[in-house]
Amino acid sequence: MAFLLDGHNLTIEKVVDIARRMEKVEIHPEAMARIKRCRQLLEDKIQKREIMYGVNTGIGELSEVVLTQEQVERFQKYIIYSHAAGYGQPLPEEVVRAAMVSRLACHCHGHSGLRPEIVETMKEMLNRRVTPVVCEKGSVGACGDLSPMSQIALVIMGEGEAFYQGERLPGKEAMRRAGIKPQVLQARDGLAIINGSNVITGLGALEVYDAYQWIKNSEIAAAMTLEVLNANMKAYDERLHRVRGYQGAIECAANIRKITAGSELLAQPGKKVQDAYSLRSTPQVVGAARDALRWVRQMIEIELNGCADNPVFFPEEELVLTGANFQGTPQAFALELLGIAITTVSVLSERRINRLMNPHLNRGLPAFLTKGAGMFSGLMLTQYTAGALVCENRVISHPAATGSIPAAADQEDFVSMGMTTALKTKQIIDNSQAVIAIEMMAAAQALDFRRPLKASPAVEAAYKVIRKYVPFLDEDRPLFEDINKMKEVVASGEILEAVEKTVGELV
Repeated sequence: MAFLLDGHNLTIEKVVDIARRMEKVEIHPEAMARIKRCRQLLEDKIQKREIMYGVNTGIGELSEVVLTQEQVERFQKYIIYSHAAGYGQPLPEEVVRAAMVSRLACHCHGHSGLRPEIVETMKEMLNRRVTPVVCEKGSVGACGDLSPMSQIALVIMGEGEAFYQGERLPGKEAMRRAGIKPQVLQARDGLAIINGSNVITGLGALEVYDAYQWIKNSEIAAAMTLEVLNANMKAYDERLHRVRGYQGAIECAANIRKITAGSELLAQPGKKVQDAYSLRSTPQVVGAARDALRWVRQMIEIELNGCADNPVFFPEEELVLTGANFQGTPQAFALELLGIAITTVSVLSERRINRLMNPHLNRGLPAFLTKGAGMFSGLMLTQYTAGALVCENRVISHPAATGSIPAAADQEDFVSMGMTTALKTKQIIDNSQAVIAIEMMAAAQALDFRRPLKASPAVEAAYKVIRKYVPFLDEDRPLFEDINKMKEVVASGEILEAVEKTVGELV
């Protein structure tokens, strides 16, 4: 059954369903009525020759240039041609689909002024899996993601390129095969398609979803390390975190208590009075990331359900307002914080990896988790890789959102650079999935050295998934394939699913 989009009901999870799982979309009848009513207002104003930005004027620095009636019809095509100026590899299809559903949700408010036929065409492209080829770079995140959104608009026009059934085709051919009629853009249509930061928002929504899954995986990895190092679990007592009051810390500690419940390893004597910070501070650090994620989700979901356009039409008042609702700064700030939070938690993971490897710190485990240290190096170099990834994360956590470079002859003299933020946050998540994968590999190796003692049921479930893909390291072998495979497993959610099947859903 198709999701009925009305402009107010889009969530992070629903974007994932539509973008990745190909759930179909329909436009709510009330939303379509709003779109039609708004279009009628615009056409009435065009007939009266009222001056409206981007309808019968130029855009940016050229907004004071008034177009003739004849120019109005051709202008929308030229907007798309001139603005499709991106660079680089194509964005993943799921990102483009997320951007398209985000833009459709904006149009459902009935404040954009475009024709209903454009909305229907975009909807059918989603439903029939015609995905425009969109270069990943070129948006400055103000006036919308103009360049990437213009490549979406090209396919609506039957131009550009698109993916269809796994094949990269000319846009016209992809639309023909899918049975979708391309549109000839009319007044306002082109600018209404592109004038929002919807690629940032769509990519951001996918990143928020992946970040939540990653945080839970980081807690599983932490629990595995805590068990094999016989950590003092007083640091995870619920009372300790409730007296301070941070919800994220309370949630993290609860998850780790749930994951480690029933562990024979943690029942052993010989605990330290206080463990090192990388073991003891996990609820405080991961909890802070969880609290940050709550705000990030709120910001992205506000954008998913708001009207980000310019100008904005108010049919009931017969009013047209120009402003800057396309500005990507709200999403940029949110995604900067997301990158910082994930980077920080990945640092914590790398420090735990070091404790597993270091014979002076790993509570009697063999050096670098190998029986033949000296002849063999074991997992030594996996910690190097984790360190390199953490270093890269630290560099790219530097904010792009403070880096405005004015555009359009200084008419657009402050831009968000939110697309740069979104792209680097995607890389941070990718790197951090590999860091957690390395910790899980190391913890599984350590667990084998602790046999015959058993870990908790949840950790044993995680261990079984790990060993399905990465065998015990009895003697040295190239490890790059193991690391890359484990990264894919972490990203897939298979380990998280196995743990939650054992102990119930994590918070």
